[in-house]
Amino acid sequence: MRPYYEQDGITIYHGDMREIIPTLTFDHAPVVTVTDPPYGQTSLGWDRWVDGWPSLIPFDEMWCFGSLKMFMGHAAEFSDWKFGQDVVWKKHNGSSFHADRFRRIHEQAVHFYRGEWRGLRLDVPVTMDATARSVKRTKRRPAHMGEIASGGTYRTVDGGPRLATTVIEVRSCHGSSNHPTEKPLGILDPLIRYSTAPGWTVFDPFMGSGSTLVGARELGRRAIGIEANEAYCETAVGRLAQGVLLTAPQSTGADKGEG
Repeated sequence: MRPYYEQDGITIYHGDMREIIPTLTFDHAPVVTVTDPPYGQTSLGWDRWVDGWPSLIPFDEMWCFGSLKMFMGHAAEFSDWKFGQDVVWKKHNGSSFHADRFRRIHEQAVHFYRGEWRGLRLDVPVTMDATARSVKRTKRRPAHMGEIASGGTYRTVDGGPRLATTVIEVRSCHGSSNHPTEKPLGILDPLIRYSTAPGWTVFDPFMGSGSTLVGARELGRRAIGIEANEAYCETAVGRLAQGVLLTAPQSTGADKGEG
């Protein structure tokens, strides 16, 4: 299939991911999927879950954004994937459809894989904000935790590295977005860094306005995206060409990407 756009290691296809994926050949392995599918939780025209899409992903590692309701409702469709871990994206704002429930200001990104965990290339995530302390690790761990690490004492220094937490706080794109559910580069960056190396390919079958592709390019990765709404394909091309955010197009109700 002829790409909608192809330049500098970034490729975009316009159409239905279910029809396009079987036609693709991937010459630049390895490939990791980072995607934000439609959750299927609103009446909006673009918010339609694509039945069976998780099993169509031809690669063995994936970060998928979603809500707990989404993952629970479609758990059977992820049955050929293993759960690795999840992180929580904490936004500065949020929304609620119910006046009698907590206001939801977070989304999840779940790390799935096939095969063996030890076969994945993982860049241990750290933040440079440790405080000075010494901790004595016992050689014996609680039974429910298993063997986590060897015993001994480790020390940290002020401003040194520490293991990043599973809650990542990044402002949403509300007010300046190109897509109704666009993900900021600040939440995509750590996921791409963690699972890929420079020169690898990032795949997004629900590309939306191209944030995943932009984030991949900024980190020196190749990227392939698929989007059903041509207006968002064009916006993504503009972002890649100019490096700036363009005015968001109006949804036609046919798009499936999430941004």
